Amino acid sequence: MTPMRTLATAGRVLSQIRHDPRTIGLLLVVPSLLIGLVAWIFTDTDVFADIGPAMIALFPFIVMFLVTSIATLRERRTGTLERLFSMPLGKGDFILGYALAFGLLAIFQTAIAVSWAVWVCGLEIEGSVWLLFAVAVADALLGTSLGLLASAFARTEFQVVQFMPVLVFPQILLGGIFLPRDQLPEVLQAIGDALPLSFAIDALTAVADGSEDAAWIWGKVLVIGAWIIGSIVLGSITLRRRTP
Repeated sequence: MTPMRTLATAGRVLSQIRHDPRTIGLLLVVPSLLIGLVAWIFTDTDVFADIGPAMIALFPFIVMFLVTSIATLRERRTGTLERLFSMPLGKGDFILGYALAFGLLAIFQTAIAVSWAVWVCGLEIEGSVWLLFAVAVADALLGTSLGLLASAFARTEFQVVQFMPVLVFPQILLGGIFLPRDQLPEVLQAIGDALPLSFAIDALTAVADGSEDAAWIWGKVLVIGAWIIGSIVLGSITLRRRTP
């Protein structure tokens, strides 16, 4: 891998997205609208105060997973990836370039979503808003890295969607959104505690209600970071030049 090739890949991806207003809208606007819809549903109740942090984790995570996986897979299906690899571009340059491009988009997405949730939807935050933003960025990057991993195994866009019940839905069901994990059966609780989205939900909730200190929260972020790095490395190893 070389930094120049990685940055060139990231620049090419950002240039493509810049000319696709629908993707920009999906990435930057849709998560905030969904958070706002949840807040509207629970107007005049305390429910949004309880689940709002989880929504900040959930919607950007799902959107980044879908957009990243489909965009990466399209490069391989159209033969673009094979042409790129005929030049001095390695798998690591390609995957890391995509991760950088969508990571930058994740920062903008998260800034909009957190600002919308806190200052428009009225989500009360006992801790630092900046810490909330940092955890939310890590969560969006997690969705990006898992999307890159899924695209390395999928052959079609439909197969990418099929990966959601495997990689995404269990994390939603066992993450403590619908039922606190300590009330789940022991086996499900153990699985839920190990899933990366659970760490993001726990950290965002802790920032919101001020129940834990910064060191505990950063510990959760480090675990998320390990999942991100592992997913990117595995995705670069298993990436195929062309879809059969």
